[in-house]
Amino acid sequence: MTLTAMSDIPPIVLTFGATDPSGGAGLQADILTIASMGCHPLSVVTAVTVQDTGGVDDIFPIDAEWVSDQARAVLEDMPVAAFKIGLLGSVENIAAIAEVISDYPDIPLVFDPVLASGRGDELADEDMLDALRELLLPQTTILTPNSIEARRLIQDEDNDEDNPDLAECAKRIVQLGCEYVLVTGTHEHTPKVINTLYGENGLVRSDSWARLSGIYHGSGCTLASAIASLLANGLSMNEAVKEAQEFTWQALQYAFRPGMGQHIPDRLFWARDDEEDESSVRH
Repeated sequence: MTLTAMSDIPPIVLTFGATDPSGGAGLQADILTIASMGCHPLSVVTAVTVQDTGGVDDIFPIDAEWVSDQARAVLEDMPVAAFKIGLLGSVENIAAIAEVISDYPDIPLVFDPVLASGRGDELADEDMLDALRELLLPQTTILTPNSIEARRLIQDEDNDEDNPDLAECAKRIVQLGCEYVLVTGTHEHTPKVINTLYGENGLVRSDSWARLSGIYHGSGCTLASAIASLLANGLSMNEAVKEAQEFTWQALQYAFRPGMGQHIPDRLFWARDDEEDESSVRH
């Protein structure tokens, strides 16, 4: 491949995740977001789900060897600039993905720990939590849990009185090995949504956003994929987190409700904005 050809290639982001036939979350959300951010998406299927905009009805994890083979096939063929991980499916898949990404320590890894669906369907058991803490968090550049996930990741089952605030949760997660933690506040009872980025030395930045009225399917996937795409485009972590939040908030503001369940973020809101502006000019 010539240098000229390489310069014509958009940044490539490889996402590991489960399918979502509704297109609201999972790999479909990742692919839409990554493409919308000007990157080329590669996708490795970790599980196949039966779900709609209401929630997840069933999940079928892909064999771990297939997960590994999918990833290595594309990694040996194309230059990847960032990894994004979503729903994992099984302990075996966690181990397989951890082994693959360990061969690429210089590629930033954005990990959205999908532990439950928006409806509350359980998507990760305790064995999976133990495996991701041990195998994936030490390799993670930035983890993007919501407040519920952040608390669950550090929960001490032997100590009922252990009830840390979110800053302490983030501190403990960083101590498990990841470089940054962005805790999102959509599930907190605050007038505005407050998202806070923590690093090795504590607070890095905190951003507040107007709380929107809808219930959304795939907002976490959108945010994590946007961060991965912006890192792939060469932004610093601080800049990537800020711009990804802006993109996600806009996608939620323009969300639509195609079914009987949750709203789906419009990751192509900017394209439809342009179409509407051009239409208004013509008329």
